[in-house]
Amino acid sequence: MLVSDPTPLIVAPVIPVVTVERSRDAVPLAKALMAGGLRIVEIALRTPAALDAIKAIVAELPDVIVGAGTVMTPKDVARADEAGAAFLVTPGTPSALMQVLRDAPVPVLPGCGTVSEAMALVAMGFPVLKFFPAEPSGGVRWLRSVSEPLPQVRFCPTGGINADNAAAYLALPNVIAVGGSWIAPAQAISAGDFEGITARARTAAALRT
Repeated sequence: MLVSDPTPLIVAPVIPVVTVERSRDAVPLAKALMAGGLRIVEIALRTPAALDAIKAIVAELPDVIVGAGTVMTPKDVARADEAGAAFLVTPGTPSALMQVLRDAPVPVLPGCGTVSEAMALVAMGFPVLKFFPAEPSGGVRWLRSVSEPLPQVRFCPTGGINADNAAAYLALPNVIAVGGSWIAPAQAISAGDFEGITARARTAAALRT
């Protein structure tokens, strides 16, 4: 299968990256994000509840685009697809995982942290890459520097992105969106602070209008 372009799925300037400890929180969380104008969410595969959270959102909120993040293994790819994830995100892309991602049934944002990694992914046909961890790896300056040698590549930087620096990333022409956990931190989800999540989502959704 040819690599699928995830661009049509990226319907907001910010992709909330969330860690869900209890699957029952998934639908209220997604509703809160959607109420704030963010119709996309990345559920990190870091907890036992993650796959059930994806399934719940897919079943109850078909207008929400839900992806699986922290995809690390071929088994993760298969399980995320079975759960109904619309896209996959990896923190990095070792060679053993690259071909599996290229053949994945849904679009992928493969992770890179260096120019060499980005070039290898470009050679495999991936048009949009996750830049991670963005801030420790050079942030805005790195992305600006690679725009000339890699003009065809677009990025979704994640890692250290927050309300204070997201706009600087989004101002770059090679940045299609940013990913971040500040909109729906785990403690806010666990506490049921969905009004706060909606408020932060509303501010994030207005970053690129």
